[in-house]
Amino acid sequence: MWRIESPRLIAGLTRMVHDLGVAEELAQDALVAALEQWPAEGVPRNPGAWLMTTAKRRAVDQIRRNETYARKLRMLGHELELDQGSASFEVPDDPEVIEDDLLRLVFVSCHPVLSREARVALTLRLLGGLTTDEIARAFLVPEATVAQRIVRAKRTLAREKVPFEVPYGPDRADRLASVLEVVYLIFNEGYAATAGDDWMRPGLCEDALRLARVLSGLMRAEPEVHGLTALLEIQASRSAARTSGSVPVLLLDQDRRHWDQLLIRRGFAALARAEAAARARGVPPGPYALQAAIAASHARALDPARTDWAAIAALYEQLAARAPSPVVELNRAVAVGMARGPADGLALLDALAAGPAGPALEDYHLLPSVRGDLLSRLGRSAEARAEFTRAAALTRNNAERALLLERAAAEAAAADAAPEDDRTS
Repeated sequence: MWRIESPRLIAGLTRMVHDLGVAEELAQDALVAALEQWPAEGVPRNPGAWLMTTAKRRAVDQIRRNETYARKLRMLGHELELDQGSASFEVPDDPEVIEDDLLRLVFVSCHPVLSREARVALTLRLLGGLTTDEIARAFLVPEATVAQRIVRAKRTLAREKVPFEVPYGPDRADRLASVLEVVYLIFNEGYAATAGDDWMRPGLCEDALRLARVLSGLMRAEPEVHGLTALLEIQASRSAARTSGSVPVLLLDQDRRHWDQLLIRRGFAALARAEAAARARGVPPGPYALQAAIAASHARALDPARTDWAAIAALYEQLAARAPSPVVELNRAVAVGMARGPADGLALLDALAAGPAGPALEDYHLLPSVRGDLLSRLGRSAEARAEFTRAAALTRNNAERALLLERAAAEAAAADAAPEDDRTS
């Protein structure tokens, strides 16, 4: 419950007290109160409202101890009376105002006074509820680096007295790229959890998708806003088919009858809006629109065997040109391996690992995982087993580790069953 409610709690408190650090402390005070009271009294009917009300009371107590905050005390006391036992907030009449505290917090966390890395890390920490370790794995950087970024970001926001508001005009456009990246990474952490026992965290996916839809409604002329929304809609459509019990199910093994066709249709519509907005501006598709087009190619294939891998490989090539990164190249190798054969995919993958991007991927579990899959398709079972075993050692997600070890065991069995000349060749 805390994982779900804490981002909303921190965002709502930040709007009221205008201090991110204080808001976090008040939210954690409410958590402590819940840990003390809920085991004895039971979980309240509306846990989020209980946490918010408790945090507001702590805010009132804290402000009473500081006479310089008398004005805020009157404001909070009045709001507490209005919102007693309710999680709702006032809705501004101005349609240009974003009535979403979470979205306000995203824009504040992406303020230009912060570095790009700090913006993303701070927002993931506050809105996604991710630990510093999980963020570090998402960025392929040391955990200590992420921890320093978050601490410095909070200090900078407090020192610069950044207001809790949504920017307008050019300032909003400048911060949009960071905001979209944050929403994208929050969704990814929910879609394939970095660590823990759960393969997915649906609450994070829902939060990210909701924020993307709000942005789409607000910024109708922005192609990449619609591109991101399209991508998340289509990716979310696979959720019900991505697990069997607690076991992850790979894309090509999923029962596509369980894909949510409503979300797919919404994704196709958002992709059409992205393409239309790009044409209106005379610009090529952006990175999110290209990823959405890749997801749409999978969604159109009712049978995995009918997937247009050549088109997907071409889209990844465009994506690599627009937004080059080791992870994009890794995915391109997968697509090439499916379109042209595993030998071609393996050649691309080995070149990637041996090139400048190699160090960044050294501890990234998907590199040996993909390599193991390509080697398996080439019949090199002993090598594939070693790669799956290495990938299992690198991942922090227990469900994914179990799947990788299962694949390693299958490759070991295949290697043992192979004729002697095949094993020595």
